Amino acid sequence: MYRAGWSRKEIAVEPRGHAMHGYGMWHHRARARRTGLFARALFVEDDAGRALTFCCLDLGYVTYAMRAGACDALRQRLGSTFDEAGFVLTCTHTHSGPGGCTHDVLYNVVTPGFVPAHLEAVIAATVAAVLEARATAAPTELGLTAGEFDEGVRVAWNRSLRAYNRNPEVSPRGETETHLALDRTMHVLTFRRGGEPRALASLFGVHATALGNRLDALDADNKGYAATHAEGVLRESGVSDPVAIFAQATAGDVSPHFHGPGDVAQRRKLRGAAEVAYAEHNGRAQSEHALALLKGRAEEPITGAIDAILSYCDFTAIHVPSRFADGDRDACTSQPCHGVAFFRGTRIDGPGLPALAANIAERIARAVKARRLRGLTRTPPAEQAYMRRTYAAQGAKDVLLEAGPKRMLGAALDDPWIPGLLDPSIAELKRQVRGGAAKESALVPTVLPLQIVVVGQLALVCCPGEFTTIAGQRLVQTVAPELAKRGVRHVLICTYCNDYMGYTTTREEYEEQCYEGGHTIFGQWQLAAFQTRFAALAAELLVPDASRSHDRTTRPTAAPAAELALRSDLPVP
Repeated sequence: MYRAGWSRKEIAVEPRGHAMHGYGMWHHRARARRTGLFARALFVEDDAGRALTFCCLDLGYVTYAMRAGACDALRQRLGSTFDEAGFVLTCTHTHSGPGGCTHDVLYNVVTPGFVPAHLEAVIAATVAAVLEARATAAPTELGLTAGEFDEGVRVAWNRSLRAYNRNPEVSPRGETETHLALDRTMHVLTFRRGGEPRALASLFGVHATALGNRLDALDADNKGYAATHAEGVLRESGVSDPVAIFAQATAGDVSPHFHGPGDVAQRRKLRGAAEVAYAEHNGRAQSEHALALLKGRAEEPITGAIDAILSYCDFTAIHVPSRFADGDRDACTSQPCHGVAFFRGTRIDGPGLPALAANIAERIARAVKARRLRGLTRTPPAEQAYMRRTYAAQGAKDVLLEAGPKRMLGAALDDPWIPGLLDPSIAELKRQVRGGAAKESALVPTVLPLQIVVVGQLALVCCPGEFTTIAGQRLVQTVAPELAKRGVRHVLICTYCNDYMGYTTTREEYEEQCYEGGHTIFGQWQLAAFQTRFAALAAELLVPDASRSHDRTTRPTAAPAAELALRSDLPVP
């Protein structure tokens, strides 16, 4: 039996007109609060004193600034008893949560800039929830159950069907079958005392975008409504202070909105109060499914030791073994690039650039690529190497933004040619660049956290960012055989963990260049790079901790303090 505890603390962010994180839209600003946003924490300790802490935030993203700040505070309070490798920080991915919580440049642009008060509130709630979860630990039984949603339950749809159907391992689906082009299985880890459920953690992948970008209130969206409903049911059954976490699995290509014939017209009917009601309905469907699994299926008891491994890896130049690269011996990632498809947005969940502007950007991107590759012999050797590696890695992507050298359509971000009038976000990015706020700072994270945690026969592969259905499936299939050697029978993926850099698709999906492929920033071999690094970590878990040789020291480079100050607490438009 384990010792376990749980807690929930509100994230005390005040809505003062800052843009919310998720849609990246200048107008999507928080001027009110519709629901509370919470940090929910679970703590589990085995007989040997090895512990796992799992904390889920009602936010759109987790950033290194959040994780590092929480780890520093927990070390100060707990000393050597705090194990960073056993601390998972994830989120629900609500698009109606606060922005401005990263030290990197790009995902703060619309906020505008870095908002220290937001980050401080997130860290404070995280630390308070973790400490209380540890303080309330008592003997607890853990159990795992799983079950698919019935096909008739309207809870999730694949939003990038053309890309999904490219994968050779799937049965191609038609436009009326988008609800089947995803993993409809929910896994639930239950915490019981005296045989009664007291807390739970659900893993099911569906975007928290039931609420669109026309609203102006902080809101936990479908995953938050699911948690609130489940906690209410448990409380009515006599449980004091229950905690229900509804975390994400492979949500990358999964929408909470109908996709199929007539989908645009259906989505347009959901406005204002109707969107809120829809988010509540979607969340309730998730909650009711989780609670039904607790009652209707025999749980498998989870028993055995706790273990964890964490390593940070620079994703800008990973050479991928041919076994993960379709036999290609030269497969490699590159500096991060965002494609035109990223700026187009998603048709139902979050449209971006107008079609005309996107089409023009696409033509310019292709012309820039052709001109550069024709003129390679006239460029310096270092630039030649950069262009060859970048275009080889980025493949089918029409590159609009090169985040490494900070160029847009081949020109420097502060170049007068870049039209800030097209979008206020571009104008703000140009202003920060001209003002010296982004000279040395990274636009997006490139040194990423990879983590695997083990509780008895259960393992969680904890990934940064968003994975599509089949990308996550392939990653699990990569590490499961290795972990089986130490008795792990259930390998699950948890996404949006520990940092945020964008999406990960399969190579086949990437070729289609839907939104998700345009936001797979390290190129067509990015999933293969994750498979390479996670396979190595899984192998390390087969030997005692003291004998493991994985990198324990690498961390992202801190943003220059002077530059961070220049883009902090900027005036809200």
